[in-house]
This record gives sequence, structure tokens and C-alpha cells, in this order.
Amino acid sequence: MDKRSFLKGLALAGISASFRSDTLQDLISSAETIPAATLASDEDFWEGIRSHYLLKPDYINLENGYYNILPKPILEKYIEHIREVNYQGAYYMRTVQFDNKKNMATQVAQLVGCSTDELVLTRNTTESLDMIIAGYPWQPGDEAIMAEQDYGSMLEMFKQSAKRFGMVNKILSIPNHPANDDEIVQLYANAITPKTKLMMVPQMVNITGQILPVQKICDMAHSKGVEVMVDGAHAFAHIQFNLPDLHCDYYGASLHKWLSVPLGVGILYVRKEKIRKIWPLLAENDTLESIGRLNHIGTHPVHTDLAIADAVAYYLKLGPEKKEARLRYLQQYWTTKVRGVGKVRVNTPIQPERSCAIANVGIEGMKPGLLAETLLKQYKIYTVAIDGANVHGCRITPNVFTTTKELDVLVKALKELS
Repeated sequence: MDKRSFLKGLALAGISASFRSDTLQDLISSAETIPAATLASDEDFWEGIRSHYLLKPDYINLENGYYNILPKPILEKYIEHIREVNYQGAYYMRTVQFDNKKNMATQVAQLVGCSTDELVLTRNTTESLDMIIAGYPWQPGDEAIMAEQDYGSMLEMFKQSAKRFGMVNKILSIPNHPANDDEIVQLYANAITPKTKLMMVPQMVNITGQILPVQKICDMAHSKGVEVMVDGAHAFAHIQFNLPDLHCDYYGASLHKWLSVPLGVGILYVRKEKIRKIWPLLAENDTLESIGRLNHIGTHPVHTDLAIADAVAYYLKLGPEKKEARLRYLQQYWTTKVRGVGKVRVNTPIQPERSCAIANVGIEGMKPGLLAETLLKQYKIYTVAIDGANVHGCRITPNVFTTTKELDVLVKALKELS
């Protein structure tokens, strides 16, 4: 079957039809000889991927950075897991629950190339990184470095730790359009003093989509005796990387974002030699050297953990390279059409390697909140307003199901409003 005929078959099946397990493989096979960079602009292929999603017709969803809705094959598996856990009840919870959770954590560890005894499942990035911040062995006068563009929940935990332990927070500001990697590395280097113990760095800035040179920052920090904690919430399963290659000490991410796991699962990575020094959020009867001591979260929706295997399988079948190429193509598609137009201001670096799906755009003289409201009411585009930390605009986050026709609506709206 040729690709176009296959896609027509998907369309005829309708959104209410259950998803056949082989349809994704058929679609991938139809394009297996096409390079990822070329396939990125193949609208027929991505229309087939779009058919895997049940999309609300009321608006164009360009706010996929918060939560990536599940494609139908993952959603159906997730519902099966809920039914099975409910069917087995306490028997499941007291027998295989913990082995299954370890198995899911192993699959995630293999996905990013780290050791299975350095990674555990949490509930989200905030829990993962707040555990490091609150559990760090702070002494009065110790310093931590972070950026005003970092995620608010972690900044609040640093503030609380300052009140609780007497440590000091030093906040810098990441430029929206850095000249090169050295500018970013030097920015963090300039903030370090002999009292600096820990530095928080976003792998991808959540409000602009800018990708930071994490490995270079970590190497610089380590040369000065400073540990690095990386917020990977928006990078995991969005851009390709091996976690050990980042050279960080601590790493947290949410799997409900770009891996499309149901809400309620995150990861925490801690380099093995660092595990002993962190106090867990909740007490656990485990050895000081075991990553398991940081993994007690009580009774929780374990069926969500089981969906990790389905999400990983879907991601690998689609292909990390194909996904990243498509996401970067979509962002570049619309940003190149509006950069320099009237009062439009793109708050994301122009270099393709410095961003992927996420970008931020504002209109000079127009409040971000009003821009977001206008985009929704007049153009049926849903996004989120960002107004602070030197970023004033709306975060635009397409997903693999987004079409260029939908982005054309955004481009038209921005040109008219500017």
C-alpha cells in the first residue's frame, strides 16, 4: 500500500474507531527511506500521525508545552491499565506494584542512557527538583545560583530554603538572544563565588524554548567545585540527548510533556556518588547509597506508571530523530514568517540549534495577556501568556499533530495584530 492510500484509509476510519496496533508501523514503513530532515516537511506523513489523536475542534492547540495529550494507542493502553489494577485491587498493590515500577524506571533510564541505579520515578519535575533543593545539606551562608527565567516552583523552593537554612540565592537573567555559548557559560561563571554550592540550569528555558549549552556550563561549574541541577522538563523526548553527556549532578523531568505519558509521572536522576547527601522528601527504609531512598511517595495511581512502557514504545517507533526534526521545522516555519514584521517580537533565538518546538512571540505595545485573549477569541488559537523575567509575549508550542495550515492562521493573526 502506498503512503497516500494508507492515509486516506485512516481518514475513512473516523476518530471514533479504535486504533489498530499496526497502523503506526505501516505509516513509518511507508517513509522509512526518507531522511528525517526531508520528512519533517511532508504534510501527508504527519497528517497520518495527526490521525492518532482525538483533537478538540473548538480551537487550535498551541499550548502543548504544559501537557502533551496522549495519542490514541497510548490512551487505550492507559485505560486498560486502570481496569487491570482496579480488577486486581490490593493483590496487585502488594505483589507486583514495585517490580513493575522499577521496570518502568529501567526503560526510561535506557532511553536516556543512564544507569538504572541513578534514576527513579517521581510525580513531576517540581517534585524531583524540589527534593534536591529542600534535601540539600545547606549551611548558613552557602550560595545557590539560578535564573529568573527558571520555573517558578523551584524558585519558590529556593526562597523557602533560604528562610529555613540561611543559604543565599543569587539570581541572574538569561538573554533571549545570546551571541554564542560562551556568553551563557560566562554569565553563570561570573555569579560563582567560593561560597557557591549548587547551580540550577534549565536545559530548555520553559518560557522561550531556548536550549542552553548544559554540558559546557556543567564542566565550567565542576572546575570551580560547584554542583549542577538541570531542569529537563521540556527537553526530555523533545530533543535527543544522552543524560550522562550533560555532565550534570542532578536532573529532573516530567514524562507527561513530550513523552506523552499520562499526568502524574516524572523522573529524578542523581549521580550515584551524590545520592547519599540528599535528604528524601518522605522517609524510606533503604540504604543511604540507594536511589530508592529518594523514591517513597506513598500510595499513588500506579496504573499511570504502567503507561510509560506504551509511551516509550510509541516514541521509539515514531523515531526520536523524526520527531525532533518535525518539531523544529514547525517552529521555524512560523517564526521565520514573522521575525522583523511590524511590531512582532520573537523572544527565541533565531539559530535552529538553539530551540526546537517552543518559541515565544510578543507584539510591541500589546500586553501578553491581551494577546493571548485576542488570539483565542478572534482567531481560535489557544496559547499561554508570559509577562515577566524579561520575556513579554505568548509561548507558542506546536506538537507533532500540528499542521502548517494551523500555523498559517497564527502567522496571519500576528501580522494583522502588529
